[in-house]
Amino acid sequence: MKVHPVSLAMLAMLLSAASAQAAGDLYFSEYVEGTSNNKALEIYNGTGAGVDLSAYQVRYYFNGSASAGTTINLSGTLADGDVFVLAHASAEAAILTVANQTSAASWYNGDDAIALVKSGVNVDVIGQIGFDPGSEWGSGDASTADNTLRRLLSVTGGDGNGGDAFVPSAEWAGFPTNTFSGLGAYPDGGVVAMVLTIPEIQGAGHVSPVNGELVETTGVVTAVDSNGFYLQDAVGDGNPETSDGLFVFTSSAPGVSVGNSVKVTASVSEFQPGGASTGNLTTTELGGPTVELLLASVALPAPAILGSAGSLPPVLTIDDDNFAVFDPASDGIDFYEAFEGMRVQVQSPVAVSSRNKFGEIYTLTDGGAFATGLNARSGITITEADGNPERIQVQLDAQILPGFEPLVNTGDLLGDIVGVVSYDFGNFEIKPTQPFAVSPTGLLPETADAVPADDHLSIASFNVLNLDPKIESLAWVNSAADIDDDIGDHRFERLGVQIVANLLSPDIIALQEVQDSDGAELTGVTDASLTYQTLVAAIEAAGGPTYEYRDIPPVNLADGGQPGGNIRVGFLFNPARVSIDESSLQKIVDPNLGDGDAFADSRKPLVAAFDFQGRRITFIDNHFSSKGGSTPLFGLVQPPVNGSVAKRVAQAQVVHDVVADLLALDRDANVVVLGDLNEFAFNEPLAVLKGEPTPILFNLTETLPELERYSYVFDGNAQSLDHILVSASLAPIAQVDAVHVNAEFQEQASDHDPLLARLAFAPTCQPDLGFGGPGAATLAVCGDPLGPTGIANLVLSGLPAGTAGLLFFGLNAAPLATHGGHFVPLPLLGSISLVDDDLDGVIDLPIPGVLVGVPVSVIVQFVYPDASLQPFGFGFSNALGMEFLGG
Repeated sequence: MKVHPVSLAMLAMLLSAASAQAAGDLYFSEYVEGTSNNKALEIYNGTGAGVDLSAYQVRYYFNGSASAGTTINLSGTLADGDVFVLAHASAEAAILTVANQTSAASWYNGDDAIALVKSGVNVDVIGQIGFDPGSEWGSGDASTADNTLRRLLSVTGGDGNGGDAFVPSAEWAGFPTNTFSGLGAYPDGGVVAMVLTIPEIQGAGHVSPVNGELVETTGVVTAVDSNGFYLQDAVGDGNPETSDGLFVFTSSAPGVSVGNSVKVTASVSEFQPGGASTGNLTTTELGGPTVELLLASVALPAPAILGSAGSLPPVLTIDDDNFAVFDPASDGIDFYEAFEGMRVQVQSPVAVSSRNKFGEIYTLTDGGAFATGLNARSGITITEADGNPERIQVQLDAQILPGFEPLVNTGDLLGDIVGVVSYDFGNFEIKPTQPFAVSPTGLLPETADAVPADDHLSIASFNVLNLDPKIESLAWVNSAADIDDDIGDHRFERLGVQIVANLLSPDIIALQEVQDSDGAELTGVTDASLTYQTLVAAIEAAGGPTYEYRDIPPVNLADGGQPGGNIRVGFLFNPARVSIDESSLQKIVDPNLGDGDAFADSRKPLVAAFDFQGRRITFIDNHFSSKGGSTPLFGLVQPPVNGSVAKRVAQAQVVHDVVADLLALDRDANVVVLGDLNEFAFNEPLAVLKGEPTPILFNLTETLPELERYSYVFDGNAQSLDHILVSASLAPIAQVDAVHVNAEFQEQASDHDPLLARLAFAPTCQPDLGFGGPGAATLAVCGDPLGPTGIANLVLSGLPAGTAGLLFFGLNAAPLATHGGHFVPLPLLGSISLVDDDLDGVIDLPIPGVLVGVPVSVIVQFVYPDASLQPFGFGFSNALGMEFLGG
């Protein structure tokens, strides 16, 4: 790379401009808050005359104090156009060699305010006196903690108001920790700017080779944002590994227009959106610019084509070498970096997500023709081996393209998208500079397959997204962002329709993210009765059954989620189909707090046992800790961090152990574990929950084709966060489907799709056993009372209306076979009167399980309303004994 120093004429012009903008007093021009004692302040004299420093002090205000904790008196004379460096006495040599004065007193940290004082009056302040910001002011490199700040060239005086809010990016350019290269000279680099092309500034890599230097470059303005503009080399260097564009940060509305040809003199910096804690990549930008208009209107550079007619992104690998080699041809993270700041065109894109509330749309080039991982509904599914780097985020920016808000659903075909490449919130993005067409493909919400026989139990898991019936009061919430209107937004209505029309009214619904009855209001209310009642009413209004609900309210503010909302898990169930064992309802808590509470600040799983046609099924409804703390797929940390995974592993272990205890009591126990587990099927928490190496639970998600395993779409990746797992007794008779009604669509009742499973129990345990009754009368038994939690239904049908009879039951170890069942001598233990009260010819009698491993004999003797039907005498000619299956 060839470096061109500025000419003497240019140097004279810069010096002349600086003199013409002479400040009224001294001001800080650089701030260093590095590791250990690497702390320094640079003070600039732009007054037009030499200044005696004996009237000046520097004061440090620690931890929000309004009184100075350290005061340092300055000495000497500062010439016009020169700088004075005050440094910590124990700083590194790179600082001390340019220091004019040192001090070993207590120095500042990132949350401490600093004032330059003349004769007792503040002339410049960094931070806000009397206010503690927490750890720092600002974010990313443009912050006061562990960074270097350099005053933008557009700033020509200090801010003496120590009480106003301090936003570093408004007047400062930020640089990484221990950047000392500009200390002792202002503007940076000793005034002399390097004349470079934009590709030379960008370089072939993620960080500019001239980061921190003052540069001069030229280009064409391709897009204008609220705080800067995108600049692109008019020709480019032809190197596919170096970008021809970048962003010029002006901090306020720039005075340029698209098509301007300009010359920019500015400092190069690497800006990290959101700060270091996000794990975001940095973007190369020019800060504190001086902009000179060369031509008012020139042709824009032709956009680089992303697609088969230009460059196709990699389809499998985001990063495979932790940035060791810059390889845009194979690593997606390097591919997009090579276009940073440039004007591009996405060729024939298809949407693999809807447009979300942030204006984001994820797309694939060429209608998805070259993508891997496409699912049957035109989305793209993340798998263990494929993070889908070919996803291209389109970010609608109202500052660049105002008024363009198209309705976009997954699968829609989009016209060619022209825009500039940027980066934010963990993703490269294209900000369109002109509208594009949307051609809907008519993707419809799914409807479950028709309900099968009545003996199939249908169960669902559904995260209903912070559902509550209250429009919160601003006086009772943390911020206006916590106010919503789920009724006015028709969320209850839409959920009711989805449950009835799309899920076909499941027998049991495990819900997550049910908020208390006053939503996010910080009132201490935890009861959610009104939330449930409103949802139940919406289901009824949609033509569904009258569900009952159960939950156990959380302790106020103890289970995480939106403050005040007290989200919890709970059950809806149809009492006409199932009954709940009230004594079974309980929370799961961590039994061992010695290593911490697995469910601290997280939802507690809820256990409930339901009886269905003679069978007992135990449900555990879960909402594991979120993925908060994860680093982005396109981020600095490679491979990315799976946030809070240790908490989910611990939670999975507790739930696994509860299931293991149930199976220890009854190895054939019917157990269903379901909910929003906030984890992919192939990651550790799910392996722990199932049990390794010998599983005790089986994840029904894994029975689906790999690309159809999704119930949520995040950053354009379809993924499985919700799961239904079952014990071995249920696995052979279970089927599952993710019913896609929300995640793929711009209009959503929730951000999750529900899961629906059906358990196809055998119609009877002993079908049509027969007995000596008249006509078509039959007897059947469904269920198993011989298990410790068993129950059975004795069903007699085809009887003459109004039949009455007696049921005798007892025990026998050696029954004798007779017509279809077991005829036994009756060791009488008890009897029950049976009457067909509703005159439908059917008697249905539940028999609870109280015996283990012992055959049960049942004999039925009938008295018919028509004496002519009554068998001769009172004997066993129409009686039947049977041994229930199981035990």
